[in-house]
Amino acid sequence: MTQLAKCAFQTFRKEQHGLSLVSTLWILTILSILATQLLYSIHIEQRTQRNFLDRAKFHYAARAGFEWTLARMRGDQTPFDSLGESWTEPIEGQVEDGIQVGNFLNYRVTITDEASKVNVNTADVGLISNLLAQVGASPDDALTQELANKIVEGKPYRTVRDLARVEGMTSELLYGVQQTGGFTQTSTTTTSATTGFSTANFSNPQATATDRQPGLVDLATIYSIDASTDPNGQPLVNINTADAEALTQINGQQNQPVFTQGEAESLIQQREFDKFAALIDVQAVSDEIFNNIQDRLTTEDTNEETEEEKTEEEETNNPQQQNGQQQDENGQVNINTADVETFESLPDIDQGIAQRIVNHRDTQGFFQNIDAIKDVKMLTQQEFIGIVDKITLKDGDTRNGLININTAPSEILALLPGMDPQKAEAIVARRESDAPDTSQLQSFTEEVIKGNPFTSISQLSELAEIDFATFREVVDWVTHRSHGYRIEANGVDMADKVISTCIGIIDRTGNEIRVQYWRQD
Repeated sequence: MTQLAKCAFQTFRKEQHGLSLVSTLWILTILSILATQLLYSIHIEQRTQRNFLDRAKFHYAARAGFEWTLARMRGDQTPFDSLGESWTEPIEGQVEDGIQVGNFLNYRVTITDEASKVNVNTADVGLISNLLAQVGASPDDALTQELANKIVEGKPYRTVRDLARVEGMTSELLYGVQQTGGFTQTSTTTTSATTGFSTANFSNPQATATDRQPGLVDLATIYSIDASTDPNGQPLVNINTADAEALTQINGQQNQPVFTQGEAESLIQQREFDKFAALIDVQAVSDEIFNNIQDRLTTEDTNEETEEEKTEEEETNNPQQQNGQQQDENGQVNINTADVETFESLPDIDQGIAQRIVNHRDTQGFFQNIDAIKDVKMLTQQEFIGIVDKITLKDGDTRNGLININTAPSEILALLPGMDPQKAEAIVARRESDAPDTSQLQSFTEEVIKGNPFTSISQLSELAEIDFATFREVVDWVTHRSHGYRIEANGVDMADKVISTCIGIIDRTGNEIRVQYWRQD
C-alpha cells in the first residue's frame, strides 16, 4: 500500500506540473496577444496621429494656395475675363512645413468662372428646358417642360444640389450618367419608373471608366455675378428709372449722345422695359406726345398753289411758310412734306425727334395716315448696339446670372435665346483667334493675353453669324467678364496624391473679395 500511495502521489505531482505548465503557456499566450494588441493600438494611434498631422499640414497648404490665389485675383485689373488669361492655368506652389524643418508642402489650385454656367436662380423656363435637354432629358417630352416649370417655381436655391428636392428630378439629370469604358456604347434610353423621364446613355468610342454624361451640378450655378458697370468701369444707367438728364448723357459707339432731351422725355413716357430688345421698338413719338399734337397733323396738302406758282411776295405775306414751317392756314403740319424745323414747331417735338421722323419718311416712304407717325422708332439698330454695354434694366451694384461669352463652352452658349450650335462655335472661334491688335489688350496688364477676347457685348454684332435678330435676343443673357469664381485648392503629397481640399466661391464685385461659399475636405 505504501508503494501504491507513493506512485499515486508521484502521478498527482506530475499532473500538477502539467497543469501548471499548461496554465503558464495560456497566460503567456494571452499576454502575448494583449501585447500585440497594445502594440497594434499604439501603431494605429501613431498612424492616426501622423495622418491627422499630415491632413492638418496639407490643409494649411491648401489654405495657403487659396489665399495666394485670392491675392492674385485682387491684382487682376482687366475689364474682361477670358480663357486666355493666366488665372485659367492651374496654380502650383509650395509652403514651408511648420513642423519638419527644411520640408516643403505642395499645393495646386484651379479656378472656374461661375459665369460659364447657367444660373438656375435667374434662368427662365425656356433656358432651364434647354439645360435639361443638355443633361439628357428629352426636349420634346412634356415632363421636361413640367420639370422646368417646377424648377423655376422653386427658386431661389442655396446650392445647385438643392434641385434634388424638386419633384420629378432624377439623380441622372442632377449628377450625370456614368459612361462605360473600354468599348463603344450605343445610345440607349431607359425610363425612370417614378418620374417617367428618359435618361440617354450617349455613345462615346473614347469613353473611359471616369467619363460621364454631365449633370446639372456640372453645368449650373447660383453664384454667377457681374458688376453693374460699363467696360470703362462707369456705373450703368438704368433706363427704367433714370431721369431725362441722365438719359441724355448716354453716348454711343462714336462717343456721341444718343438721346436728345425730347427723346429722353418720350422714352420716359414709354418705359417699364423687361428686356433690352424692347428698346428697339420704342416710338420716337410717344402716345402721350401724339395725343397732344394729333389735331395739328395731316397727310393732305391743302394749299392750292404749288411751290413753282408761289411768288416771293406771297411767301413774304404768309408768315406760316417762312423759315421752312410748311403749315396750312389752319396751322396743320403735313407730315409727308414738313422739314425738321417745321416739326420742331410742334409741342414736345425737338430736333432729335423731328430728324427721326424725316429720316423714317425718307427711307420708308410717305405716311399713309397721321397714326403712322408712331411707327417712327427711337433707336436705329446701330444705336441700340452701341448702348447695350452702358445701360441696365435694374437698380443695384451687381447683375446676377449673366453668361460670360469669353469663358462659357459652346454647349452652354448654344442654349441661350436666339442661339444655336453654329453661332456658339462662331463665338468660341472668335475668342480663340489671334487678336488683330494686341496693344489694347496689353494696356490693361503686363501678362500676355492669349486669343482675341470680347471686351464688350456690342462686339458680338461684328460676327457674321450673329445677325441683329440674334443679337437683340441674346444681349439680355450675356456679359464679357465675371466677378464670381470657384477656387479649388488642394494640398498634395510627393506622390501627387490629394490629401486635403479647400473649395470656396468668391465674389469680387466690391472693394474687398467676399467668400460666399466654403467647404473643406
